[in-house]
Amino acid sequence: MPDSPHVLVIGAGLAGTEAAWQIAKAGVKVKLIEMRPLLKTPAHHTSDFAELVCSNSFGALKSDRASGLLQQELRELNSIVIATADKCSVPAGGALAVDRSEFSKNLTATLLSHPLITLERTELKNLPYEKQITVLATGPLTSTDLAKDLREFTGIEDCHFFDAASPIVMGESIDLDYAFRASRYDKGDADYINCPLDKDQYIAFRQALLMAEQAELKDFDKESANYFEGCLPIEELARRGEDTMRYGPLKPIGLWDSRWGDVNDKEIRKAKRAYAIVQLRQEDRDGRLWNLVGFQTNLKWGEQMRVLKMIPGLKNAEFVRFGVMHRNTFLESPNLLTPTLQFQERRTLFAAGQITGTEGYVAAVAGGWLAGTNAALSAMNRKPITLPRTTMIGALTQFVSNVQSIKKIKGKNHFQPMPPNFGLLPELPERIKNKRDRYGAYRDRALQDLLNTAHKHLKNPL
Repeated sequence: MPDSPHVLVIGAGLAGTEAAWQIAKAGVKVKLIEMRPLLKTPAHHTSDFAELVCSNSFGALKSDRASGLLQQELRELNSIVIATADKCSVPAGGALAVDRSEFSKNLTATLLSHPLITLERTELKNLPYEKQITVLATGPLTSTDLAKDLREFTGIEDCHFFDAASPIVMGESIDLDYAFRASRYDKGDADYINCPLDKDQYIAFRQALLMAEQAELKDFDKESANYFEGCLPIEELARRGEDTMRYGPLKPIGLWDSRWGDVNDKEIRKAKRAYAIVQLRQEDRDGRLWNLVGFQTNLKWGEQMRVLKMIPGLKNAEFVRFGVMHRNTFLESPNLLTPTLQFQERRTLFAAGQITGTEGYVAAVAGGWLAGTNAALSAMNRKPITLPRTTMIGALTQFVSNVQSIKKIKGKNHFQPMPPNFGLLPELPERIKNKRDRYGAYRDRALQDLLNTAHKHLKNPL
């Protein structure tokens, strides 16, 4: 008697972890392939599943925010990754941030305990044979050999951009005689550590960033560097103008140290307010580790230590991890994928996560949920599902499978990664001027349409 069908999941990142779990929960066997630690990447530090390589934040929690809505949709769909993120959360104001070590270890243990999930740590250099139902979730750091085979299969050169991660420092090394704890506009608890700079300090800091030496990267050309605009290195922000950082990650608006005096006194506020502020977000449950928010960087490590210690409050900072930059590869998905995340030319092959051209942790999880669910349905000879464009997960999926998402620039195809945002959703039947009410209406419609579409699946699990 032949073995029962199984699904192959390549990559144990956020998307692969979610996909493997959804397939196994559907009662289908899963072989999960992960090349770490046999083959390391420029960004990963462990061999655990779903390791977070950039920040530890999944974005805004509120469901009237784009990332928050996508999180809530995934909660409704019983996402194991979002459930674990909720379980491993750390204080972060209005954002969902996690203790990244606890988060990854928890997911690794959970998946390995499932009787239908088998792990094989090896590098897969070629796509499996055509009849094998497979979820490709290798992420933006797909190995060189597999990326080459994928290019040959699709006949299309992969796209890429350069991405970076922020440094992490020891909390006890931050000078709280100068820095202060607060959340912007006092929303929620005082979850962030804030390091204020006056104008002279800011200008000197910016100049140091401009003069600091960068690490060399393979395939990296400073003159034509293709950065992801949503995650620019701090030194690139500095290059773009004197005030760019102050209107980005160093914006001081809404942050006040009570030691400066009464914030409601206009004269005091005008005299004392900071010119710029560097924020640090808690990295672990115990608050011993803190990451510099928005400080992705490609500076050499020695330069990072020298320049970042110029920030008031970080003079004696002890660095646990320095920032790094790496090349992120993704597919020209609109020419390759269907809204079910199947390849047009091979319906047994699904793609999930950042390799499809979605951006952000939550979007990667969403792709893993849909690809895993549809791979399980295919294994049971059932029809894959497409989620409505009125949902955030459906809108993202249809964006990466719509050829109109590719723009022509100087005669060449130009497809860029897309994070969750309300601009992807169809307009509401009636115009709502108030932004908060409008986003709330988007949310209400999305969750209702999600439940209507997924009702049969949710009430009658695969």
